[in-house]
Amino acid sequence: MPKQIQQGRNWYVLHTYSGYEEAVARNLKQRIESMNMEDKIFSVLVPTEKKIKIKKSKRVIEEEKIYPGYVLVEMIVTDDSWYVVRNTPRVTGFIGAGTVPTPISEEEIKSLQKRMGVDEPEYKINFVVGDGVKITDGPFKDFDGKVSEIDEKRGKIKVLVSMFGRETPVELDFLQVDKL
Repeated sequence: MPKQIQQGRNWYVLHTYSGYEEAVARNLKQRIESMNMEDKIFSVLVPTEKKIKIKKSKRVIEEEKIYPGYVLVEMIVTDDSWYVVRNTPRVTGFIGAGTVPTPISEEEIKSLQKRMGVDEPEYKINFVVGDGVKITDGPFKDFDGKVSEIDEKRGKIKVLVSMFGRETPVELDFLQVDKL
């Protein structure tokens, strides 16, 4: 246990067992309440963001952890609060030198909260007309083609696929193709 740590209210990073971030956050919130630490430990946060994925040829939006294996805690570090957090099941320790936790900057927290606050993930289409692509999903899987149109708003691209000696346009989600 650290010798009389006393710092202001800051955000700190906890290292946890990967996959147990939500459980650690739940446990820690219960411990804060049961041990009357609400005046020293204020917030527990598992940073997540929304990502667009393709599942069964359908586009779905999933929550994904930004930093797997880490949980953020807003607190005033004292011997008592340090002990409560550090001895939460599945917490392996604070990020910092030795036993003294290192706070993260206000800018980092603001940028993380901004990243987490995005309701609809944006499409990042890294293709240009004329790019050669390989189709990775759907009925034309494993076909090669060339990008002929890009619809940024809908996240769709038109690919010309060569079938039976003719160029056939196929509309695909941009997640269904990879660059050649």
